[in-house]
Amino acid sequence: MKYDLIIIGAGPGGYVAAIKAAQLGMKVALVESDRVGGTCLNRGCIPTKALLHSAETVREIKNASENGIHINDIQINMEEIYAKKNKVVDTLVQGIEGLVKANKIEMIFGSARIIKAGVIDVDGSRYETEKILIATGSKPAIPPIPGSDLSGVVTSNELLKQPNTYKKLTIIGGGVIGVEFASIFNELGCEVTIIETANTLLPNFDSEISKKLAMVLKKQGIKVATKSIVTSISKEEQLTCTFTTKGKENTVTSDAVLIATGRKASFEGVFSADLNIEIENQSIWVGDSFETSIKGIYAIGDVASRGTQLAHLASAQGVNAVLAMNQKAVEYDLEVISSCVYTTPEIAAVGITEDEANSQGISVKVGKYNMAGNGKTMIAGNSLGFIKVIADAQSDKIIGAQLMCDRATDMVSEFTTAIVNGLTIDEVTAIVHPHPTYNEGIGEAYENLQGLGIHTIPKK
Repeated sequence: MKYDLIIIGAGPGGYVAAIKAAQLGMKVALVESDRVGGTCLNRGCIPTKALLHSAETVREIKNASENGIHINDIQINMEEIYAKKNKVVDTLVQGIEGLVKANKIEMIFGSARIIKAGVIDVDGSRYETEKILIATGSKPAIPPIPGSDLSGVVTSNELLKQPNTYKKLTIIGGGVIGVEFASIFNELGCEVTIIETANTLLPNFDSEISKKLAMVLKKQGIKVATKSIVTSISKEEQLTCTFTTKGKENTVTSDAVLIATGRKASFEGVFSADLNIEIENQSIWVGDSFETSIKGIYAIGDVASRGTQLAHLASAQGVNAVLAMNQKAVEYDLEVISSCVYTTPEIAAVGITEDEANSQGISVKVGKYNMAGNGKTMIAGNSLGFIKVIADAQSDKIIGAQLMCDRATDMVSEFTTAIVNGLTIDEVTAIVHPHPTYNEGIGEAYENLQGLGIHTIPKK
C-alpha cells in the first residue's frame, strides 16, 4: 500500500500534522514506537503539570488558615498522586487515539527506519510513500559527569514514571525542567537543592524574572547554587554531588539526583546507513518549508534545526509543514512563540526582552504593573508578581512581554496576539478588561507604556 505521507513519531508534532494532512485529503500513516502523545503527554508537559496540581493543592491546604479554614493533618500519598497523574495521561492518550481513528489515519506501532526517500521499514515491513515527515522529538541530554550512571541518578523520564518517597533531592540544572521539579517536590515535602552553571536560574529569560525566581524559591525553602559546576557524583548510603562555586568546593547529599540539563534531538536508527542527511547542531537540518537535505523528507519539532523545544511549536510546525507540502499558504507565524514555566508564581514570556531590544539597538517603551495591587491576586493570597510589556518607541508596536504572576501562562497569548498582528499602544489600550480578573493587570501594563496606569502610583 502506498501513502501520500508517512509520519514517524506520534507526539504533539506528529499526530497534529497527521490530522492536518488527513483534513487536506492525504492518505496518511502514523508510526509510533511507544504510545501516542510523545514525550509531552507521556513523560513531560502533562504528567509534570498533573504532579504540580497536587503540589499546589498541598500549598493551598497549608495556607488555608489565611482564609479561615483550619486543617490539622495533611497526609501525602505519592502512590495516589501518581495514580491520578497516570489517569490524566491515559485519558488524553485515548483521546488522541480516537482522533487518529476518526480521521482515518492508519496507526502503525513499531520502530521506523527510512530506507530512502519514499520508502520506510517498520520492524521488517516495507511501506511506500510520496513524502516522509520525521517527528521523533528529543530525549534528556546527560552531561559527562563522573557518577552520572549511578543508581538513583535519574532524568525526568524516571522521576515521572514511578512514585517515590525521597526526603532529599538534588537537581542539576536550573532551567525550566529543573525549577518546575524543584517546585513540585519541595511542596510535597522533599528537601531540594538546585545546582546551575549559569549566573541565574532560567538564564534564557528576562533578567528580572530570573533574579526574582531565585528569591521566591529560596523563600519556599529550596536551596539554590548558581555559577556552580558539578564535578562528580558518588554514592555510599546516599548520593553526594560535589560541585564548585567561584573556585570553592561544596557537597550536597540526597536520596536522588535529577539531571535536568536540557534535551537533545532523538533520531538514532531513523536513517539507513547509506542515507546522507545534513545535520546542524546535533539536529536534522531543515529549510523554511521543513524539508531536509533529502527531497521528500521533512522534519519538525525537537528533532529539527528550526525553533525551540516546545510542544506547541512542534504542533504549529507540523501544520505549516503539511501545508507547504500541499503548496498552500502557511497558517502559523512561527517567529512569535511564547514560553511558559509552571512555578509559583507562574512565568511566561513572548517576543523580546528589554535587554534584547537594547542589544539590537531598538529604542523601547516599557510598561510594568505590580500585581500586588490586583484584586484577584490579593484574594489568592499572593503579593509577588508583575506584568511587563515592551513596545517599539518609534512605531509604538508591541514587541515583547514578560509575566511573573498567577495565571501568567493563561494570559501570555493576549500579548502574542498583539505582536503577531502588529498592534500599537493605542490599539491595545482600547481593550476593556473585565473586573475582577488577573487580566486587568495586562490593561494596566499597557496603560503604563504611556505612564497613564490608573492603579499605579505616578513616578515623581
